[in-house]
Amino acid sequence: MMKTKERYQQLIKKIEAANYEYYTLDNPTVSDQVYDQWMRELIELEEQYPEYKTASSPTKRIGGVILDKFEKVTHTSPMMSLNNAFNLAEVEAFHNRIVKEGFNVSYDMELKIDGLAINLIYQEGILVTASTRGDGFVGEDVTENVKTINSIPLSLREPLSIEVRGEAFMPYAVFNRLNEKRIKGGEEAFKNPRNAAAGAIRQLDSKIAAERKLDFFAYTLVNAEQFGLKTQKEVLEFLKQLGIKINPHTKVKNSLVEVQKEITSFEALKKELPYDIDGVVIKVNELDLYQEIGYTAKFPKWAIAYKFAPEEVETKLNDITFQVGRTGIITPVAELDKVLISGSVVRRATLHNEEYILGKDIEIGDFVIIRKAGEIIPEVVRPVLEKRKNTTPFKMIENCPSCGHSLVKEEKDADYYCPNPICPSQIVNKIIHFAHRGAMNIDSLGEMVVKRLYQEGLLLDIKDIYLLKTKKEELLKLERMGEKSVDNLLNAIEASKKNSLDKLLFGLGIRHVGSKISQVLVENFPELRLFLTVTKEELLNVFEIGEAIATSVINYFKEDYALELIEFFEEEGLKLSYQKETISNMFVNTTFVLTGKLVNYSRTEMTEMITSRGGRVSSSVSKNTNYLLAGENAGSKLERAHSLGVKVLSEEEFLELINNE
Repeated sequence: MMKTKERYQQLIKKIEAANYEYYTLDNPTVSDQVYDQWMRELIELEEQYPEYKTASSPTKRIGGVILDKFEKVTHTSPMMSLNNAFNLAEVEAFHNRIVKEGFNVSYDMELKIDGLAINLIYQEGILVTASTRGDGFVGEDVTENVKTINSIPLSLREPLSIEVRGEAFMPYAVFNRLNEKRIKGGEEAFKNPRNAAAGAIRQLDSKIAAERKLDFFAYTLVNAEQFGLKTQKEVLEFLKQLGIKINPHTKVKNSLVEVQKEITSFEALKKELPYDIDGVVIKVNELDLYQEIGYTAKFPKWAIAYKFAPEEVETKLNDITFQVGRTGIITPVAELDKVLISGSVVRRATLHNEEYILGKDIEIGDFVIIRKAGEIIPEVVRPVLEKRKNTTPFKMIENCPSCGHSLVKEEKDADYYCPNPICPSQIVNKIIHFAHRGAMNIDSLGEMVVKRLYQEGLLLDIKDIYLLKTKKEELLKLERMGEKSVDNLLNAIEASKKNSLDKLLFGLGIRHVGSKISQVLVENFPELRLFLTVTKEELLNVFEIGEAIATSVINYFKEDYALELIEFFEEEGLKLSYQKETISNMFVNTTFVLTGKLVNYSRTEMTEMITSRGGRVSSSVSKNTNYLLAGENAGSKLERAHSLGVKVLSEEEFLELINNE
């Protein structure tokens, strides 16, 4: 009779073999029923003999680890972005640059999966660390969540120490099921599979991540040459042999003509795939040429990402309705015959504003072309004029559809807005925004729940969110609000008090103040009460803060309601001060000013690199400036830096500082 430990080890081998056949070879040999039976038996044995359980046990995929926060991980080599090509001429220019340097190459072509880049480190065949890309130099440790992804092996088929990079993503079928469940539960639907995948990877509770059922394709092996591999094609085959899933749609082509032809084939394939892609990655196939072809500070010169044009489809515009945003902005919305686009069903699309509709000559009853702007938000591109018949010209409304108040339009603005501060739609949308995952992230307080509690008179203001704990009996009386649902809601509200100040500031919904600007503001003014007395001049001296943002912040905090809200938050114990998590302290007490055109990084990315290392970025050069980071065509700031004796750095010199940290 087989001993218990032998049976345990046998079950692990059976399950790992089944995973390899199912996810890597796409050729399963056991039924789901048998697989589930093995897994149940394994769980029972681990419960009975916990000393058997290892870090690579298949039961790790169930999740259950809850973290307080994600730890930072410094990558052994930078996770670089790829330069983009948006047409075939730019692909040709990429090829010509390589040929001009005297290189004779072939090209590996892979689908560009629209997901989240993940770095995997295996030691002696066991997965020990998984991290996000972050800023390319430092990411976040998401090991426990990545272990829940079935297509990522917890142990390799050989005991090798390797570093693998790939893309975690959410298949369309999982995405659609998840959104159906969220809508039924009164939560806001995810915008696209990529956002849903990113949200799953960044869950502090790995059990929630496991429920999201992500998938994974590997696309590179760090230091592949040490394993005797000479081409990218060999790298992918090597990864597959180790049990790591790769995308099957990979081609190697020997000429520019073949590459351009294959791009067309890949674009046609997009509609047939069960997951989202947004382009084709084209890499030089010969690994030994990478160092010779070289790198810019941000991109490898031996690869490029060809981006597909947004998918466009035709449908009918049945009506134009109007939405009231949290700041009172009125947005016309196209009510459409439902249509499938980029993997999701679309029934509504933005029409932006009156000027957009009239400029595009869009009428109610038109057949229209729609696409997803940035592959996220559906928008109407144009009418199909040759099909126009019995249509109704558009006319902008004069009164708010929510409260009836007369609409206002400033001469310099394209949008109409409702100026009524107690407009029901504005109040509801402000509460929805405050609870949104990008702001205070109050799980269970989605759009449908907020609207319902508003109608019941339980949620009429942001402050009421934190007073719901006193109204538990009223909540329990509502239909479909049982003890567990109410407790989950109240616990999520209580947990939100621990969020950082930038999340709270963003949640307030101040006009022009998005999540990034909120972070910039609190880094420079790390106490919420400071905004009650800050001057416009002080705000404008902060890099990335312009006239519109400064005016909005001043106007918001001069109202009596702002002081009332701050005092309420203090009583409730919310975090009203900010302490930035830093990668290092190398730039503490150091002030930078950026000027000129930066070639390899955006100003936002450069700012993040500086502030995450304890530095500060200002908009003007003074005697207190330590460094001027100068790009191309630097102007008066460069002259002033020279006159004051401020040290001037190029992008390359700055990155050398970072790399030698």
